[in-house]
Amino acid sequence: MDQGCFTALVTPFNESGDLDREGFEQLIDFQIENGITGILATGTTGESPTFKWKEHDLVIALAARQAKGKCLCIAGTGSNNTAEALTGTGHAVKEGVDAVLLADPYYNGPSSLEIRKEYYETVAREYPGVEVIPYIIPGRTGAQMLPQDLALLAESCPNVTSVKEATGSLENMKLTREFCGKDFKILSGDDGLVYDIMTDPAVKACGSFSVMSNIVPGFMTEMVSLINKGKPEEARLLQEKLTPLLDLVGVTTQEESKFGPVSCRARNPLPLKTMMQILGMPSGPCRKPLGRMTRKGLDIVLAAMKKVQSRTPELFEPIQKAFNVDIDERINNPEYHVGLWYDY
Repeated sequence: MDQGCFTALVTPFNESGDLDREGFEQLIDFQIENGITGILATGTTGESPTFKWKEHDLVIALAARQAKGKCLCIAGTGSNNTAEALTGTGHAVKEGVDAVLLADPYYNGPSSLEIRKEYYETVAREYPGVEVIPYIIPGRTGAQMLPQDLALLAESCPNVTSVKEATGSLENMKLTREFCGKDFKILSGDDGLVYDIMTDPAVKACGSFSVMSNIVPGFMTEMVSLINKGKPEEARLLQEKLTPLLDLVGVTTQEESKFGPVSCRARNPLPLKTMMQILGMPSGPCRKPLGRMTRKGLDIVLAAMKKVQSRTPELFEPIQKAFNVDIDERINNPEYHVGLWYDY
């Protein structure tokens, strides 16, 4: 997989919960027009856990056809069932994707050894002609293939040459670099860590799978490109502009219930989709069991968006042009925020 910035693409739904195909096409066009390296269809940001397999295959097919010759297309085909991962990967390969992304198997708790032997190796050997990217995110999956097994996997399967790293652990990433070697590609799965792990000489990540590039694809791509070109100071200045948005991938608030205080965490893609709805981009609601943010959470999102619009309005300008919206109006007019929060 090449270095660069890859958008973990949102899947827009209509109010009845069905795929908004026109909106999906518009989002892909927006990414391509703003120079993204590639798109990831049916990732967790795209709410793949809520898809029926027929929907899963359709979204991959649509994305692969639209991206062909314009940017790279990666398909999320992981599962906690290796047989399902094989079937999903087979469909993606037939659609001509450039790579597949497989998250570590979730919930059933295999060891690192089992994840390597009974999951990644099985898929990579069945489909040797496509790049297989392990996605290490123990906070979501409850399991983890460790750097030692990742290195063994890369040695035995030539089509495993990169990893999406979302452990949040610099020590884990440093071990990955040490064991997998200088040519192995580490791609960040945490927007807030992209700059740090790309400039850390013991990690040397070469790009990212980004959530916020759904909203600011050109700027996220530019930041990654500047670092890869050896211009970290220019990238740092851009990262500072982006920070208010990068901090919104997850939003945690303290709420009051009749039984006492409660910590409420709005996880990706809920804050992102909330922002996209405010901005007038194709998005729609999340599929259940995801729902809405709390009022406190929405206020945090709005405050950050207002900060960006007042200090660095150029970040939102591409959205205004692409989707013919008035950013100031949508951020500041409460009419556009109705129905986006719960009362606890």
